[in-house]
Amino acid sequence: MTIKPQKKRHTLSIIVDNEAGVLARVIGLFAGRGYNIEHLTVAPVDIAGNESRITVVTTGTPKIIEQIKAQLDRLVPIHCVGDLTEDGPSVERELALVKVFGNKEQRLEALRVAEAFRARRVDSTAKSFVFEVTGKSEKIKAFIELMSDLGLVEVVRTGVAAMQRGLKTLQD
Repeated sequence: MTIKPQKKRHTLSIIVDNEAGVLARVIGLFAGRGYNIEHLTVAPVDIAGNESRITVVTTGTPKIIEQIKAQLDRLVPIHCVGDLTEDGPSVERELALVKVFGNKEQRLEALRVAEAFRARRVDSTAKSFVFEVTGKSEKIKAFIELMSDLGLVEVVRTGVAAMQRGLKTLQD
């Protein structure tokens, strides 16, 4: 009997030159090899806008994750690749906007749930609310699941933003 290696969720952080086509090359690497991307965020990280950080959440066996990191390292113009899951403690957060339509009772319950999750009401009309909720992906998912019974009509999620805790940086 052979034991199959367990798949594990990994958060990869990649510093790249901020130029056209870089994101397409990174995504192409994942698509071309059949690797799934669960979350993807991209934003400039320096004042001049010369570099961007791509944060990718993916799942795979240890061997597959090592292959992904090695293949990313070979892409130009990538400066560094870090595995925040393996490189020590990190902080991960996500933001979601959640729109809920409902009757009076549903709206009151939605407000109670939002308070419990520390979600902010960022828009309201006579029949709807838009809530902003931030936290770990699991918290966002739980909030959305609870709102689905209270008139959930639309969700927008940013994807995961992550960095290492303490004094260590990705480029150390």
